Amino acid sequence: MAQNQHRLGLALVACAALCWSSSGLFTRAIPAELFTMLFWRGLFSGALVLLAYFVLEGENALPALKTLRWPSLAVAVLSAAGMITGIGSLRYGSVADAMVIYATVPFITAGIAYFALGEKPSRSTLIASAVALLGVIVMIAGAGFGGSMLGKGLAVLMTLSMASFSVLLRKNRNVPMLPAMAGSAFLCSLFSFFAMKSAQVSSHDLLLISGFGILQNGAGLIFYTLGSRKIPAAEATLLAALEVPFTPLWVWLLMGETPAPATLLGGAIVLVALFTHIINELRGKTPAQPEGFEISA
Repeated sequence: MAQNQHRLGLALVACAALCWSSSGLFTRAIPAELFTMLFWRGLFSGALVLLAYFVLEGENALPALKTLRWPSLAVAVLSAAGMITGIGSLRYGSVADAMVIYATVPFITAGIAYFALGEKPSRSTLIASAVALLGVIVMIAGAGFGGSMLGKGLAVLMTLSMASFSVLLRKNRNVPMLPAMAGSAFLCSLFSFFAMKSAQVSSHDLLLISGFGILQNGAGLIFYTLGSRKIPAAEATLLAALEVPFTPLWVWLLMGETPAPATLLGGAIVLVALFTHIINELRGKTPAQPEGFEISA
């Protein structure tokens, strides 16, 4: 039973990464101003996640909302902070810097999870994380570094936010966290509301933004929230790294934007590392769970 839950967690988090990897397609297809787009995206994604919560919880949804405490609020704030600082790291710094810093998230998560949960990452997770980090470095080797310190600082905050809320999701696996994720999307919209120039968009752009919010962000948040409860926190953030090579891949296949050879080589290294890890985990035994925590369905 535990092994089946672990496999389900792997699949759900991988689906989350694939959803998030469509961001390049949407950002290139939507001409609307950045924060206007993010404002509407947050509303659509937050609504979807909240709807999913009520569907999954049924008649227990409203009573469960009344029991939510600080862990849910902390997850909402950290997730929103990750969205906002992630946007800022790309806006005020170089993509190369942001990607390399973000690629360290499995190691940071492993450290936080070890001290907070006593959860030791498996040898396979650490090896795959190291190889994936190498692949990311190869991907951006020709992109050039040297972004502003502000951009680098925001990338660090994004990474810390991702690691921290992943550990909180894992620790509070019996607490319904979908409302917190919906709240994080709405918080991102609130921030974007004060940063955007205008809320007006064309009907065509609004249709694309709705897809951006529902398919890329909302579905990704749902899959990650459900899946990260079933696998170690470091492993969840490792699998989320599937987003890195797949983002340029979709743009290449569907929009004809040919990536640099280094991007293809580095992306291949990341994919080999992650899929090898997934296959090894599916064949092997479920990693030991920290004492005092049970995997819930």
